[in-house]
Amino acid sequence: MADAGAEATVVTDAETVAGACAEAEASEASAAAEARAVAGARARAREGAREGARARAREGARESAVRLLARREHSRLELRRKLTGRGHPPSAVEAALAALAEDGLQSDERFAASYVYTALERGHGEHKIRAALRERGIEPSLAGCALDLDAEAWQQRAQAAVYKRFGDAPPRTPAEWAKRARFLAGRGFASAVAAAAAGCRP
Repeated sequence: MADAGAEATVVTDAETVAGACAEAEASEASAAAEARAVAGARARAREGAREGARARAREGARESAVRLLARREHSRLELRRKLTGRGHPPSAVEAALAALAEDGLQSDERFAASYVYTALERGHGEHKIRAALRERGIEPSLAGCALDLDAEAWQQRAQAAVYKRFGDAPPRTPAEWAKRARFLAGRGFASAVAAAAAGCRP
């Protein structure tokens, strides 16, 4: 009978130990799950903070771009250069530019038309205008659409530039003629157009 009682005690102790181990394992599992939940919450908070910072950066870039566009039309490349030069993150700049184009607030086509109009009024020739548009990121096909003038129109533009600079008197010497031709070439007119618009060569 004593042996039976001892065995029962041993079994009970073993069950107690096993129960304690199970409770400990459950507690550890619960602690691990809680730690994972806390880590996940912190990660989500950090990502939320980063997304908030990115959103503020995009909004800041957009506001700066809108202020620039309120002054005059800008090409996409012009805006990119100005915004990055003012310290806006490149990713925020690209996002802002895409949104502005989608909303119709920025248009390379509209910029090209505006630039060409102003350049023509200033007496600039085709070569100079094309080069300026290229420097501002305008595709050649788009520049060609904006510069839709025929040979006669360019000739008239060149003659108007000569008249504005030298008056209506014809050149009296070869040197005067060459001066007019160089002036027109410097304004970006084609050599043939410049030679014809310079007047009859003495």
